[in-house]
Amino acid sequence: MREGPELERERGLLDLPVRYAHAMNSFVVIPSRLWEYCIAAIIIILAPGPSVLFVIARAIAWGRATAIATVAGNVMGAFSLSVVVAVGLGPVLQRSDLAFTGVQVLGGGYLVYLGISAIKHSQIHASDMTNQGDIRPSKWKSMREGYWVGALNPKGIVFFAAILPQFVDREAGKITSQLILMGAIFAVFAFFSDGGWGILAGTIRNWLATEIHRLIRMRMAGGIVMIVLGVFTLISAIRGR
Repeated sequence: MREGPELERERGLLDLPVRYAHAMNSFVVIPSRLWEYCIAAIIIILAPGPSVLFVIARAIAWGRATAIATVAGNVMGAFSLSVVVAVGLGPVLQRSDLAFTGVQVLGGGYLVYLGISAIKHSQIHASDMTNQGDIRPSKWKSMREGYWVGALNPKGIVFFAAILPQFVDREAGKITSQLILMGAIFAVFAFFSDGGWGILAGTIRNWLATEIHRLIRMRMAGGIVMIVLGVFTLISAIRGR
């Protein structure tokens, strides 16, 4: 029969998974509405906004490899933005009901504005997508430019600041960690979705570039999705008051 230090070591090894689970639970709270959030994230990601249009433009001009490098930088920028928003807004939203509602109202209204603007300027945006210059950017430059498009994307700012808070468990606390977790999930979804857009656009680049009306319709569809999502955000904020 084993005794003393050897038995204690075995017990310690057996307890490691339990200790790890407790440590993770103390740091991360899984939101109860995570699946609903995933659906909302997929909808907003699929809507052709600034990031998607930038990726498609790179794919049309320079092909799939440049588009994928752009996507890699873009999702890193989006995740950085989500962390900044989470750290800045998380403590405020946890303490204030007024701030929680105010962020949703302002964000929903701005999302509607972005959608209207996207529809109004769809022809200009489509023209810009087919004029990317004559010099192919390097992979690192594509990643760097993609990063800043993702980090400064107004659609992303509104989504992280106004829509994410609807899915947190305020009673469970640790709102900042919940927001960071959802931001990471968003980045993973965005990589596969935007990467798919880039591969598709790079494959049919000649078909897209020769008919600008296709790009215009794509941009208008993205604007409609943003308007609908903004309206739902406003309704959610009003009902929650």
